[in-house]
Amino acid sequence: MTPFRIEPLFVGRVWGTNDLRPWYDQVATGEPIGEVWLTGDDCRVATGPHSGKTLGEIFREMPQAMMGEDAPSGDSPLLIKVLFAQEKLSVQVHPDDRLAQKYGQPRGKTECWYALAAEAGAQVAAGLKAGVTMDEVKAGIEGGTLEKSLRMLPVHAGDMIYVDAGTVHAIWPGSVLLETQQNCDLTYRMYDYGRGRELHIEKSLEAVQLKTKAGKVMPRVLEDRTILLACPYFTIERIPVDASRSSASLRREEESKAGLSYLFAAEGTGRVSSPSFRDVDLPPRGMVAVPATSPIFAILDMGGLDLIRITPRWPGKGA
Repeated sequence: MTPFRIEPLFVGRVWGTNDLRPWYDQVATGEPIGEVWLTGDDCRVATGPHSGKTLGEIFREMPQAMMGEDAPSGDSPLLIKVLFAQEKLSVQVHPDDRLAQKYGQPRGKTECWYALAAEAGAQVAAGLKAGVTMDEVKAGIEGGTLEKSLRMLPVHAGDMIYVDAGTVHAIWPGSVLLETQQNCDLTYRMYDYGRGRELHIEKSLEAVQLKTKAGKVMPRVLEDRTILLACPYFTIERIPVDASRSSASLRREEESKAGLSYLFAAEGTGRVSSPSFRDVDLPPRGMVAVPATSPIFAILDMGGLDLIRITPRWPGKGA
């Protein structure tokens, strides 16, 4: 199965923006655009023999071709987005796998944010301040003062912030974030600034963990790549491409078996080239899926390419 580009899906959010330029050539005609889904189940394949199919269909029809023999199911494992917040998002929390499955969902939602850009003073909330109790969380929800209990982090371009399931969190305006998460859109809103959207107080309190591993993650610089984050559900790397780089060299030593990966152009343009298939162009902020059964190829730097590689992982198994 050959690599293919994925068409982005532009998703309206009340806290979004009306004009995504220069990031994407997209202007809102109705609700502001808050999220650009790069691997959503409803995103469509843009190149190759499966053009026009949704990503969800591809995973259901060809799970092992996409993810390899260790694939636990036919579901897409990761949802990757670019977030454009012009207003504060709700203060929220996501369930872990156990709680999500209790309510009939296949998985919970651990995520991370990689800052593609950030204005001076940009912040996010990732967790609660030390010593905050559950009674204080409840009082903050009831009194509209929950923000006072949040642990705020300044955001600069290039920062990686880990947000494991159970972390109370929020995003404030001023940054453009590449979000990688388990493919689950369960969000329990705790406080929403009076916007009138549904809150999920009981479930959010059940999901909240007072202490989590959330926070900034320092990059691990290796000879041939930089590991931005490695967690039980995904690994995110920044891959230098000096003119061109072979597909074999993209894989880490510990990747004993071929599996799914995604190639994202944080800046610049690239091209996936092989004698076995037609070239696949990688535009700025574009996404190419590399199935487990992909033939060998080369990734070419067509101008200023800043390549991010994202690979799903399954707890208890290798990448």
